[in-house]
Amino acid sequence: MPLQAEPFFAFAEQIFSQLQGDEQLFLSLDGERSDFVRLNRNRVRQAGAVQTQQLGLTLVDGERQIEGGCDLSGDADADRSLALALVQQLRERIPHLPADPYLNLDQTPSHSHRALEAELPPAAEAIANLSDQAEGLDLVGIYAAGEIASGLASSIGHRHWHQSRSFNLDWSCYLDGDKAVKDSYSGFDWQVSAVRERIERQRERLAVMARPTKQIEPGQYRAFLAPAAMEELLDMLAWGGFGLRDHRTQQTPLLRLAKGELSLSPLFSLSEDHCRGLAPGFTAEGFLKPDQMALIEQGRFGQCLADARSAKEYGEAVNAADEFPESLALAAGSLPTDQALSALDTGLYIGNLWYSNWSDRNACRITGMTRFGTFWVERGELIAPLAVMRFDDSLYRLFSNQLEALTQERELRLSAETYDGRSTASALLPGALVSSLNLTL
Repeated sequence: MPLQAEPFFAFAEQIFSQLQGDEQLFLSLDGERSDFVRLNRNRVRQAGAVQTQQLGLTLVDGERQIEGGCDLSGDADADRSLALALVQQLRERIPHLPADPYLNLDQTPSHSHRALEAELPPAAEAIANLSDQAEGLDLVGIYAAGEIASGLASSIGHRHWHQSRSFNLDWSCYLDGDKAVKDSYSGFDWQVSAVRERIERQRERLAVMARPTKQIEPGQYRAFLAPAAMEELLDMLAWGGFGLRDHRTQQTPLLRLAKGELSLSPLFSLSEDHCRGLAPGFTAEGFLKPDQMALIEQGRFGQCLADARSAKEYGEAVNAADEFPESLALAAGSLPTDQALSALDTGLYIGNLWYSNWSDRNACRITGMTRFGTFWVERGELIAPLAVMRFDDSLYRLFSNQLEALTQERELRLSAETYDGRSTASALLPGALVSSLNLTL
């Protein structure tokens, strides 16, 4: 079956025609056509292409539901026979299941179609461009690009399709040992000039990385957090920070913010932007997601993310497929990125963070390590690489009275995860200047 809306909907109609009695059936299709290239020492070590389609089925009869799934081969007759056989298996098993008290399906037919276009060069051309620019560098990374599609059809009358093309280049340039500078470039419009600028910046920072490592004592230091470092912190914040179930059971790390006991900086406005992201604008139960949701608005808590089951349990409207953000966006600030080091003056430039975890969830306190591309800065200049340090700080503190500025420019960061298919998660993030970050080791 072609990875297109109409063939999928026609396929679904054939399956729906075999339903019996009061059965309802939801069919979801997730597919991709992607190129993957792995590099080491600035040479291609592995290259390949992936084309997959997975069909998900949810059969509903009264208050019972049962799910199944299968991979599609592309042979229309074989795929139809496989899907019908799976429906029969689900039909035989569903009478043995208990009623589901949180079954929540949109009973109103709806339609949507969205296709995000992209200017993508052939994989060989993109990699040749990267390798030419990085000649002489020990570059290690992975390039993934291509088409991702999601469809939903139901016997109720839902017909939804979301399709996008994008690229994601994630790489590091190594100096020696564990000394490296990491970067990524992703989006919908491959620009040779953008690759050149990033490689040139890496060469400049590798020159600084070659200097003797600076050791500093634990304590609080002025710091600039690059968008990649901000992504790590916000990924942690998203872990239970915005889900309706986490809030109603009071397990969220943002409980004090939600209760209004404290607030973050007015500069801090975080939203879920479904209208911008790569994720589909509909849920597996047929509900449409709002184009945008204010999770935190000018430092004050906004809305929770409610999936279909939580919405049913707590009597709220469905506004998300999952209670974890898929398309985060942090509002831009007023600090030009090219003036960030001057504004920092003396302190830490933090390119990346890793191994982050909660050290005190109730206090919204996170611990983790600095990593590649963390430098000591004096009078607005990168002076020396910084030895790996552990930080331990509360986001309540960092993003409230310690937050001085956010950059005007934001970086689109697409998830590099490929487990069970390329991820559609993304984040649009500025860098952040903070008055102090607490280093403990």
